[in-house]
Parts: sequence; C-alpha cells; structure tokens
Amino acid sequence: MIEKVAEGILWVAGRDRFMPDSHIFVLGNVGSDDLTIIDCGIVEMGDYKLGELESYGISIKQVKRIIMTHTHLDHIGCLGEFLKQGPHIELWVHKDEAMYLEQGDDRIVYGNKMFESMIRSQYAIPAGFFEFKVDKKLEGEEILDVDGNSFRVVHIPGHSIGSIGLYDEARRIFISGDTIYADGAVGRYDLFSADAEKLKESLEVISNLQIDILLPCHNRIVKGGADQMVKNTVQYWIPLLR
Repeated sequence: MIEKVAEGILWVAGRDRFMPDSHIFVLGNVGSDDLTIIDCGIVEMGDYKLGELESYGISIKQVKRIIMTHTHLDHIGCLGEFLKQGPHIELWVHKDEAMYLEQGDDRIVYGNKMFESMIRSQYAIPAGFFEFKVDKKLEGEEILDVDGNSFRVVHIPGHSIGSIGLYDEARRIFISGDTIYADGAVGRYDLFSADAEKLKESLEVISNLQIDILLPCHNRIVKGGADQMVKNTVQYWIPLLR
C-alpha cells in the first residue's frame, strides 16, 4: 500500500510477517531526481517496497539517499536489496550506529541472541550481510532540504543508541522511527544499546516539539491533531522509565 501523507511525503506501509516490517517514507516530489527514503524493512521485503514505488511512478534511479531511523533488523533487513537495485544511493545513519555497520558488528541489528536465533531459523543470512559503508554519519541537528521543505535530524537515543527522528517544524510533521508510536506505546528499551534513561530524555525532547502529523515506522500513522496524544503518551511513560 502506498499513500500520500502530505505534500512531498509518501507512505509505504510495512507488511508484517512472523515479525514486524517497518513502514518506509519517501520524501520529495514524485518528479524529483533527489528523493529520500526513510528506512527499508525486514529481510526479503525490498521487492514489495520497490514495486509499490514503481507502481506510483517512482524509479529507484530517482532515489539519492536512504536515511535509517535506526538499524534494527525490521528496518535495515532489506537495505541490501535497495542498494543492489540502486548502487548509487547514499546511506545516512547516526554515527553511533554507523560504526557498527561499517565493522560488520550486527549486535544492534538483532537486538539480542533470542531474536538472532529466531531470525536465523527463518532466513539464511550469510556472514557480512549487515556490513555497509555509511556515506554520511549523522550527529543530530542537520537540516535536510526536500523540495523546499526542511527536516531537522533529531537524535533520540533510548530504543537504540543511534535512533533519530526527522522533524518538519513548519508543517509540524515528525517521523519518529520506533521511539514513539501512535497507540500510546514507546520503543522497547531492553535490547542491545537501548537505555531506559536515555529513552526518557528523548521522550521529553519529543514532548517539547509541536507535532500535528506523527509518522511512526510501525502500526498506524496520525495525519492531524497528534500533539496532545504525543504529550499524553510521554506523560504516561516518563514515570515508568527508571
């Protein structure tokens, strides 16, 4: 499924299988040759996502960069499929997770040994499958200009060490990755590199944003009036994150 969320933002919904598959968001106008994709999805979902884009009239040749909100398997699993079809595409990842990818260290990708065992029972994943060159190592506060709309990179660690969000202040749009969802939940904080205290701080940062449109990478999105819901979610979780 592909849907226009706002001007210059397309949503391709994830297709959950035995585990979640992240949504992707495409930033930029359909006719642009400077498109940005946010996240990819679980292993073997590349053909589905790319097929949805093609059906909408978007070629992989138009995509210039992929930005990862973080590098858990359900977001980065089919990155290799995207890059195989578009070897020109730049990979942008927060520096704290980029170092793991460039060293072929997949501990953040899997999260823990239980998930790794479960995934390996479903897929034949060779050594080095999650080793990637990162073209731009993000730190937070970078500004991405997309056809006249500006998205600020917000570093929001806690769910993982290098989790980021993208915030369009003018239109009050926030792409939140897995840090906060539209159903009152937040990202789990019991995985490798996760940290409850940092998640608490990140939720406070998010609460101080003005958010009308909330675009998490799983489950439903909110196309308007999200601000009070976001603040209620943060208020609920802050005392629990100790």
